[in-house]
Amino acid sequence: MKPIIALNFKTYRESLGKKGIELSQIAAEVALLTGVRIVVAPQTVDLRQIADIYDDVFAQHADHNPAGAYTGSITLEGLKDAKVKGTLLNHSEKRVTEKQIEETIGLAKKEKIEVMLCTKDAEESARLAKYRPTYIAVEPPELIGSGISVSTAKPEVVTSTIEAVEKVAKIPVLCGAGISNSLDVKRAIELGACGVLLASAFVKSPDPKKLLLEMAEAIA
Repeated sequence: MKPIIALNFKTYRESLGKKGIELSQIAAEVALLTGVRIVVAPQTVDLRQIADIYDDVFAQHADHNPAGAYTGSITLEGLKDAKVKGTLLNHSEKRVTEKQIEETIGLAKKEKIEVMLCTKDAEESARLAKYRPTYIAVEPPELIGSGISVSTAKPEVVTSTIEAVEKVAKIPVLCGAGISNSLDVKRAIELGACGVLLASAFVKSPDPKKLLLEMAEAIA
């Protein structure tokens, strides 16, 4: 499979509304230039608008309940209707229970929506792999937003997670937390990851297109 760069826009001011659209257009341009799969996960309020201009959009979260009387929920049916291709789930800033993970992945499979399940370590990755998400993205919480790359500072987290998941199911593993430059991305692929998940380094970059192009070219 082709390498993946997943871009989590979180709820930064730098990724809201028009700025989120501009970041998504950059992702589309770089994906076309390099052939690397680039996923964007915009803010929820921008999902439908961005999904109309780019075809590889993920939500940052989805809930485990179906459509109905569930005020404030983000349903898989709603994401499907908005032409959203997938969703992050269980990010360290939006943790959910294991039961919710199981139910959300089940609903996502019915709607044919990809799930990038976030985990904190190899043990959790192996335990949750039985629910067969589309991807697992391992991110040590202490390195998120630190600028210290997991692929450099804690490569054993990446390799041990890949080995642990392989014993349960054939699920591609991404790594995240502190991914900041092309060397971090290249190292992640060398360790056996299928890609990376990053946020602030891209969203807050003074030149996000230059950064993303360098990252994609390093693994194209």
